[in-house]
Amino acid sequence: MTQATAAPPRAARTAPASVEDRAVKRRRVLDILDARGRDSLLLTTHTALTWYLDGSRVHISLAGDPVAAVLVDRDGDHLVTFNNEAGRIAAEELPAGVSLHSVPWYGNLHEAAAAVGRSAAAAGQGPLVEADVASELRAARQQLLPGESARYALLSGELAALMTDVLSRARPDTTEFELVSRLAGRVVAAGAEPLVLLCNGSSRSGFRHPLATHSPIGRRAMTVVCARRDGLVANITRWVRFDAGTPQERDAESRIAAVEADIFDATVPGARLDRIFTEIKTAYVRHGFGEDQWEQHHQGGPAGYAGRDPRVTASATDTVVLNQTFTWNPSGPAVKIEDTVQLTESGLQVLTVDPRWPVSTVNGLQRPATLQL
Repeated sequence: MTQATAAPPRAARTAPASVEDRAVKRRRVLDILDARGRDSLLLTTHTALTWYLDGSRVHISLAGDPVAAVLVDRDGDHLVTFNNEAGRIAAEELPAGVSLHSVPWYGNLHEAAAAVGRSAAAAGQGPLVEADVASELRAARQQLLPGESARYALLSGELAALMTDVLSRARPDTTEFELVSRLAGRVVAAGAEPLVLLCNGSSRSGFRHPLATHSPIGRRAMTVVCARRDGLVANITRWVRFDAGTPQERDAESRIAAVEADIFDATVPGARLDRIFTEIKTAYVRHGFGEDQWEQHHQGGPAGYAGRDPRVTASATDTVVLNQTFTWNPSGPAVKIEDTVQLTESGLQVLTVDPRWPVSTVNGLQRPATLQL
């Protein structure tokens, strides 16, 4: 009788943080402190923490607050977490050069983090908080570094591939819950977190944010997935149908892709988000959707460490930069298009791509068509 060979142990989790990339991010934050004449900044939101730590996981509940806070001080970086999280974070999530402090699980995380910095205490003032420098932090996150770009492209490609795998096996009697549960399983198996899972079958196509139900998808369905890994959030929408579609549907699909193409054309270095927003509103009219369509659903915006960072509106004055990522999502009645893209020196690069998915060429760029089964 032969002895069974033990399966090799799985690789231990290590934070993806790059020493070089973290040094750039620290310099960006120190520049904010210099401009404000302050000595420390307290980071408390998931978006800011995962960006600054370069991909560390700082959550337990997807619906809860982070279980860590970071004080960026002129003397160094200090991560404060609860005592029941400290061991795991030290072993799996703590980047090199970050000091770890713990407080009791019932303690006040933010108060403890604000008190660890020596330079702030010496100056007799508390640290800046994120709300004080929200626009500056957002600007610091805009331009992805090479390591971040590589991780984002990998996640986005995997997300597009699993969408193809799951949707190509759908049938008219597949329920919306069945479809999103299959997608959720694949997302988690990829080491990511499903932040948004939407689905509407043909009976619910009027809803633009359709949480799944037990309804069969019928002749046509839309699915939306937003998945997070190493802090970065990739977003994608795909459509599937089981007939050739009506002329009205095919026409609407073509026109919404033309709206998106106009948005892409407006997404260039130096453009301001509020001016892109103006272009979005005129693009709907230009392509026959009516001047009120932009009011029926948000239009997307920059992406990265938040699903949208920020959503584009008339009051968003951020300036577009190279290597920034975006997810625009124009929509109309029973039609929508959405991918995660990055603005590179050679133009927009679509990240959520699977070569197996059917495409059409719109303004020189391959865009997803409806998968017909």
